[in-house]
Amino acid sequence: MFQFKQFIIRQERCAMKVGTDGCLLGSWANISHCKRILDIGTGSGLIAIMCAQRSNATIVGVEIDSGAAAQATENVALSPWSNRIEIINCDALTYSSSPLFDAIVSNPPFFSSSLKCPDKARTCARHDDSLSCPSLLAKASELLRTGGTLSVVLPHDALDTWCDEALFKGLSARRITRVHTLPHKTAKRVLIEFVKGAHPQPSVDDFTLESTPGCYSPEACELLRDFYLKIK
Repeated sequence: MFQFKQFIIRQERCAMKVGTDGCLLGSWANISHCKRILDIGTGSGLIAIMCAQRSNATIVGVEIDSGAAAQATENVALSPWSNRIEIINCDALTYSSSPLFDAIVSNPPFFSSSLKCPDKARTCARHDDSLSCPSLLAKASELLRTGGTLSVVLPHDALDTWCDEALFKGLSARRITRVHTLPHKTAKRVLIEFVKGAHPQPSVDDFTLESTPGCYSPEACELLRDFYLKIK
């Protein structure tokens, strides 16, 4: 179980556990004025619940794994925002909706060539066989209203591939944040906000998680303060 300031996440039936990637995305995504948000690959429901805390939106979380979807449903029911979050157990690529969404968030599976785990649920959660970059971008373009956004967290070395592929799907990178674990480390992750429609060059900035090992940076404290118990 992972305790946040306003909710808890139980995750024993989820292949992917609570991690920094999901917490950063859930805190960073620009959703304050959204009315409808979709969380693709919601897992334990973490990002969907974070989005509910940060907005007044109605939120849908879709999850292909039945065990994780059931646990996400339980986590939502225990949260203060259960009346605004719906969890659906389905393949995101077969999901359809009307009306369209103002924003989509996703911490997608992104390993494509690394050794696969014998645990099928964990493999599905980590590898892009069932939700590849092109398929996720195409589905996001289908489900977003014009001007709507897709926010994702990815390995930094996937940045160019996703930005290039997004253009073929009618999406443009609008905001890019390179995530460094420490000031002297190269970025290993990147947060990207795509917008449906044309957009000029994206804004690009850098974010450092820790000032020194074990000590959150001021910018991390600012971003995660509403969620992490250890940040006052």
